[in-house]
Amino acid sequence: MSWGMVFLTNAQTGITEISRKSWLFLILSGLATGASWLCYYKALQVGDASKVVPIDKLSVVITLILAFIFLHEDFTMKSLIGCILIGIGTLIMVV
Repeated sequence: MSWGMVFLTNAQTGITEISRKSWLFLILSGLATGASWLCYYKALQVGDASKVVPIDKLSVVITLILAFIFLHEDFTMKSLIGCILIGIGTLIMVV
C-alpha cells in the first residue's frame, strides 16, 4: 500500500536518495510489522477476541508514553486527552 502511494504521487524519484541505514530500518520495520501481525492473529486463534483486541488497542497508549519518555516528544493536551480516551475505551471493552 505504501509503495502504491509512492507511485501514485509520483515520488519514486526520491527512492535513490534513501540512505543504506534508512533502507535497513525500513526493512527491519517491515519484518517487525509482519511478525507483529502473525503474533496478533495467533493470539486471536488461541484466545478470546474480547481479551486480545483491547491489549492490541492499548499499544497506541504505550507508543505515546514511550515516545514521550525516550524520544522526548511533546505531550500536548490533545495527546493526553486521546491517550485517556483510548485507555478508557480499552477498559470498557475489557469489562
